[in-house]
Amino acid sequence: MEVVNEARQPQQRSLALDALRGLSILLMVFADMMPNGLPSWMYHAQLPPPARVFIPTVPGMTWVDLVFPFFLFTMGAAIPLALSRRIEAGFSDWKMIKGLLFRGFLLAWFAIFFMQVDPFVLSNNPDWKTWLVGLLGFALLFPVLARLPENWSKARRYAVRAVGWGGSIIVMALVRFPSGSGFSLYRSDDIIMLLATAAVFGGFVWLLTRDSWIIRLGILGILLAFRLSSGGPVWLPDMSRSSQIFVPIIFSTAPSQWLHSLWLISPVPWLFQMRFLQYLFIIIPGTIIGDMILRWMRRSPAEMSSDTLAWPKSRLFLLSALMVIISVIVVIGLKAQWVLGTTVITFALLIAGWSLVAHPVHAAERMINSFFKWGSYWLILGLMFEPYEGGIKKDPATMSYYFVASGLAIFILIALTVLVDVLSYKKSMMFLIECGQNPMIAYAAGDSLIAPIFGLTGFSIVLKSLTSMPWLGVISAAVITSLVAISTVFFTRKKIFLRT
Repeated sequence: MEVVNEARQPQQRSLALDALRGLSILLMVFADMMPNGLPSWMYHAQLPPPARVFIPTVPGMTWVDLVFPFFLFTMGAAIPLALSRRIEAGFSDWKMIKGLLFRGFLLAWFAIFFMQVDPFVLSNNPDWKTWLVGLLGFALLFPVLARLPENWSKARRYAVRAVGWGGSIIVMALVRFPSGSGFSLYRSDDIIMLLATAAVFGGFVWLLTRDSWIIRLGILGILLAFRLSSGGPVWLPDMSRSSQIFVPIIFSTAPSQWLHSLWLISPVPWLFQMRFLQYLFIIIPGTIIGDMILRWMRRSPAEMSSDTLAWPKSRLFLLSALMVIISVIVVIGLKAQWVLGTTVITFALLIAGWSLVAHPVHAAERMINSFFKWGSYWLILGLMFEPYEGGIKKDPATMSYYFVASGLAIFILIALTVLVDVLSYKKSMMFLIECGQNPMIAYAAGDSLIAPIFGLTGFSIVLKSLTSMPWLGVISAAVITSLVAISTVFFTRKKIFLRT
């Protein structure tokens, strides 16, 4: 029987999880630059071509609709890994709660600041001044968010932070937008603001339930009841990046009046709205997977001493391929609304997958077996919810969307775990891993680093001419995304991380 070597030393982090995070953030950057004139599967399902006008009644899902929930899932999976290290370091629960709140504050600041200095928000036709503001904004991220060397004195640390915070406040006070308006708390990046809420509340849930998945799933059940009984409206962010206007979509269900009123509570509307808690439907499944990863990383010396796996390499490759195949079939089927056929084929493939993960012996095999069971559960639950709320949709997000996305995120994580953490093909995946270890740089670099450099050098004119031809525009987007990846890898290898 063919065997595969396992690392004898415990890992400090899950490289497969880093790779999934890197894949999702780079695809997010890539998808944001799609030109007009492409097939509908290259856009959000509710923004179909040719007009790409938001139509909330269109059911379906594309690969573009998965990149954000995949990133959200990795955030959830990272929560047990990060907080358990603080527990081991002797942090009290109160100190960890303060840390979660501070992390949420930093993410909220990032969401607001990023939109105040984004050249494409500052101007409909950026000039050299706009590009310089974008570059300055990118530079100011580092004194505010970068992890500073531990051997620096407190005075030096405070001086760097003061420069960052002071500079960012001055820039936000001085910028002006096409409408003539200035700084606004309501001009923020809705994706990052959602992440801020998810990070804080997901951390709270894990701290409360870290010893019991049953209680955690119970909280998920309460949230499900709240979500279904509130009845709407679901408030959708305006699709323009320059505002935070919300459009109401009313569900057909009859809501409970008091739950409906509670659903609409927005004590600080620019920062938190009750509807943001829906994304715990992805965060909480992520924390369960994170607990499994943590258990694998902490496997006993006896388990680590066994350096062979019972499953042959051919079986592992087949399992990895099957996880990708199931994901592709589900996305294609739900995009085309072949719901029954997609469900039947998915069930058949899951049965085949069950045979591939059967009889786990070693720690990695048991972890993958558990991943597969949970991924299958969330995917099946999502497919069963598909007819509800008029079919699966990202906007307004349906219950089917949350659970299908969670299941597929686990399946892609299985594929990456096999390739990266089990078969040790790390070199070929290193650009994804290193981008995943520094995701905020990757998120900001496209608009605030690469685009300004292209604008100042005149290269943006060449790229703009390419976008008039749709598929050449895709190549242009791929080039920019590659440069974003290279930039992020550069900072990662220099040990310069943005700590959000």
